[in-house]
Amino acid sequence: MTSLTQLYSDLNKLKQSQDYERGIKVANKIIHENNGETLAFHCKMVCLINLGRFDEVMIAMKKYPSLSNDLKFEKAYCEYRLNRTNEALRTLREVTNPCLRTQELLAQVLYRLEQYEECLTLYKQLIKNSEDEFDEERQTNLAAVLSSLQMWNKKQVEDPGLKDLSYELCYNKACLMIGQNKFKDAEEKLEKAEVVCRRSFEDDPESTEEDINEEVAVLRTQLAYVLQKQGRPEEALQIYNQVLKTKPSDIGVTAVASNNIVTLNKEQNVFDSKKKIKAATSGSVHQKLMSMQQRKIKMNQGLLYMYTNQSDQVRNVVKELQDKFSDASSAVLIEVAQHVRDKHVPKAIEVLKNYIAKDSDDERIKLILSQLYLSQGSVFQACDVLKSIETLRNKPAVVGVLVSLYVSQEDVQSASKTLNDAVSWHKQNMPNSPELMVLMKANAKFQMKHGDPQQAASLLEEISKKNPKDSHILAQLFSAYSLFDSKKAEQISHQLPSVDEIISGVDVDELEKSFSSMAPKYLKRIQKTEPSPSSDGVLLIKTKKKKKKKKGKSLLYCSLFLFNGLRKC
Repeated sequence: MTSLTQLYSDLNKLKQSQDYERGIKVANKIIHENNGETLAFHCKMVCLINLGRFDEVMIAMKKYPSLSNDLKFEKAYCEYRLNRTNEALRTLREVTNPCLRTQELLAQVLYRLEQYEECLTLYKQLIKNSEDEFDEERQTNLAAVLSSLQMWNKKQVEDPGLKDLSYELCYNKACLMIGQNKFKDAEEKLEKAEVVCRRSFEDDPESTEEDINEEVAVLRTQLAYVLQKQGRPEEALQIYNQVLKTKPSDIGVTAVASNNIVTLNKEQNVFDSKKKIKAATSGSVHQKLMSMQQRKIKMNQGLLYMYTNQSDQVRNVVKELQDKFSDASSAVLIEVAQHVRDKHVPKAIEVLKNYIAKDSDDERIKLILSQLYLSQGSVFQACDVLKSIETLRNKPAVVGVLVSLYVSQEDVQSASKTLNDAVSWHKQNMPNSPELMVLMKANAKFQMKHGDPQQAASLLEEISKKNPKDSHILAQLFSAYSLFDSKKAEQISHQLPSVDEIISGVDVDELEKSFSSMAPKYLKRIQKTEPSPSSDGVLLIKTKKKKKKKKGKSLLYCSLFLFNGLRKC
């Protein structure tokens, strides 16, 4: 019988030569002959991990719990590689005094679970407390986390001064710039990343063009996205197609490039879009994408189904958005768009009302509901919905819409109240904002037009106190007071500038010259519009061409930011 010392010596030699298959056999022999030999069991687990046989590791650990109590790292690593990420996190949380490698794995797990805040804190600690040959990898991963916080969590982060030590770092810094909407800077950084990446292959005589294309695929796909965001769709489309032509092994790259081509195709080239969306949703692609990316791809799939009249498939997508992604608002938008497309507007309105009853703060949904009410001629219902949006109802643009709608229904009282309420709100909450002055002027003009010169004068007096030399306001004040207080009007008239002041600086000769040069064109235009007599003396009347009815705006496809960042695992 071979001694235990000799077996461990053989096991060590097999480890050095990376002969993991024979290593498993030797470890099994030790375990068989020496019950409870934890070191041999540990060696066997490491051999299985190096062979990628993670399921076998999990089975063995479950079978021999007493031998695997101290193998939390190995267990968590296998769970991570098997995409059982939440289980990996639970396992790592059980480690009381985690070593460096355990913390590194925990950071990777947190990143995959999109828990970026804790991940960032952990990487900062790792970089601060370690100094070895893996520092560049940690810097790369830190940059990836920062870009994720900026892009997905909308958290404003700053570049901590990371250097462009590698193409991965260049790429991640570009991702951070994308999150900050600095697309031109990101374009330059991505171009630099590709140059650095290609140079890294120059010292490797065995590298092929296929190897290089594989490595730069992620960089070029991200570059195409940046070009797309800058309004250069032709260039972006060309790069997306070039990347897909190389058939990258990374299914995440294929998914994003395919999805973004669909967004560029829009309602055109539907056959190509069908193929691309299939590539973006097939297989295990979800394991390579963040939840936000998966959700947007699913939305685009729903839109494509809608534009190709596949109503049943649209309903399936709506259900998946609600159940899998907890994205009720996107699901509602697609469902409503389908109902409108099917000319079932009342049903669309019902869906929106039910959603608002559960989530009354969604501005987009309320704006769409208001628009649908208008399309059905339900003006007052549309106004009620607009007024229920607390963040918008006092904005000048929305106030203007409300006033116009009320006036169209001859409801001057509601229009007046809308203006008065908006002015009062701004006085209380934003007294120094330019919007207040805009609303007060609009309100004064409205009150004058609709027979309330007293209120108009009151508003104009307030405006005049802030702009005492504004002759236009004084003129309006004079007009208002002249309707109900002649003495006050006379007082105001004395404040108005004289004729000499008004025309001072006006070049009369130049004015006459410009008018005389315009006159022939004006006369010519009038002559052209006169009806022409026909041969029998009947006037030929030029009828106005019937305008084509504009289609309602379609929901937009969502293009994807590729990855949060390249990481070193």
